[in-house]
Amino acid sequence: MQETQPHRQAKRARFVIPSRSDSFLAKFTDVAGGPLGSHSAPGAVSPGFFTVERVLIIFTIIAALLGVLIKGYCRANGWETPTHFYATCYSDFPELFRSRGLGEGVVPFFDREGLFEYPVIMGLIAGVTALMVPGSGLDLERTRGYFDLNATLVVAAWIVTVIATARINRRRPWDAAMVALAPGIVLSGFINWDMWAVALLAVGMYFFAREKPALAGVFIGLGTATKLYPVLILGAVLVLALRSGKLRAFFVTAGAAAASWLVVNVPIALMNFEGWRYFFEFTQDRPAGFSSPWFAYNLVAERLRWVQLGPETINSLALYLFVAVCALIALLGISAPRRPRMAQLVFLIVAAFILTNKVYSPQFVLWLVPLLALARPRWRDFLLWQAAEALHWGAVWMFLGQYTSGGSAQNNLDMPYYVLAVFLHMAATAYLMARVAIDIWDPRQDPVRTGRIDDPHGGVFDGARDWLRLDLARPSESLLPWRSAPKVTATLPDGSEGADGRDG
Repeated sequence: MQETQPHRQAKRARFVIPSRSDSFLAKFTDVAGGPLGSHSAPGAVSPGFFTVERVLIIFTIIAALLGVLIKGYCRANGWETPTHFYATCYSDFPELFRSRGLGEGVVPFFDREGLFEYPVIMGLIAGVTALMVPGSGLDLERTRGYFDLNATLVVAAWIVTVIATARINRRRPWDAAMVALAPGIVLSGFINWDMWAVALLAVGMYFFAREKPALAGVFIGLGTATKLYPVLILGAVLVLALRSGKLRAFFVTAGAAAASWLVVNVPIALMNFEGWRYFFEFTQDRPAGFSSPWFAYNLVAERLRWVQLGPETINSLALYLFVAVCALIALLGISAPRRPRMAQLVFLIVAAFILTNKVYSPQFVLWLVPLLALARPRWRDFLLWQAAEALHWGAVWMFLGQYTSGGSAQNNLDMPYYVLAVFLHMAATAYLMARVAIDIWDPRQDPVRTGRIDDPHGGVFDGARDWLRLDLARPSESLLPWRSAPKVTATLPDGSEGADGRDG
């Protein structure tokens, strides 16, 4: 029978549904009744109590409980070497509580006798939370209380990170489920205070996406005063500011970041300069840290009787290599056919820092999880990467068990297997960098840029025209500020066209 009524177009969803947009994830939805139907309209009907953000918070709490359970052996029996390595429940919280005088009332930077190898805000968190633990002494009960208090605060920072990630791109809030359920955070979230810096950077990126660069800079500066890596976002802002000509966004963000960092650091430096600069001296003088490529090389060199690398050589090589990779990322950002998204550049820069740095602690995986959720929200790649990180997480504890106990190789994880785990984690991270770089060069493969979406994380850069663009194949057609822009026509991901120098 011939149809006489026209087809009704399904109501457009207000946000992207993972089971529809991610074919890999859709395969695992059978337990929940299969992927969401094509005629449903999420965001158009009230979900009642179970809003997206509340579900994400529930996910985070469940994941956090699993993370605490992993530490269960040490919470019951104490954190002792090498047992806490073999039981995979090591944490810096109890270790520093006992070895840095925190349990005896020492507050880093306020006590001239206590030196602390972390930035100011992290030192203050460590010291103030120790004062909040009732009782005195270094017994198991107080040590456990210190761990529990800091773990609770880490969960709060984790939730802040999840919500900020969900709100940065309101059209794709479910991408924040990667942050809420990340195996890497479950395994490593309670090792150190890194989640505080991750949360501050996530909030900073949220404000930048809302076109509030001054507020974004404040949180970036506070994050840098907690852990240095949040300052790397300014490199991405600079590249996008040059590409779009919106240089004011960079100067405002960088100025606010510098101001907030100085507000935190200057008073401490004036009060206790030796304690304040100890972090920088420690970072400069320390040898290659566990799981860094430099440490792995030295292990192999020791066994094969090659020349090992000292701290000064590693510092120089790591710096030169990082600068070289950042130069390539900047070139990619300036020469790509379409302006990259903010999260893509931030992910590439932070990942490059992790791969070239002379230290890689298991908790550094926390830095990349929210950035990947924004840069390339594809669950298959995410889970493959997390599997490699989980394997490395187990390998490093088994190797440290042997390293600290002097046990024979037959009862421990020998060096070659540990080195393989280190290079597997590096290869997985490098693979993600390659995928993000491909998305930048060919936006049709970018899962975020669908339809006419440009850069929901970019704030003032979202939808901006190109001001500077290098054409590596045809230099004469490069777009330069000092000459008139050629009229170009670029094809958008949805097949439409943009002209007059617009970046796609």
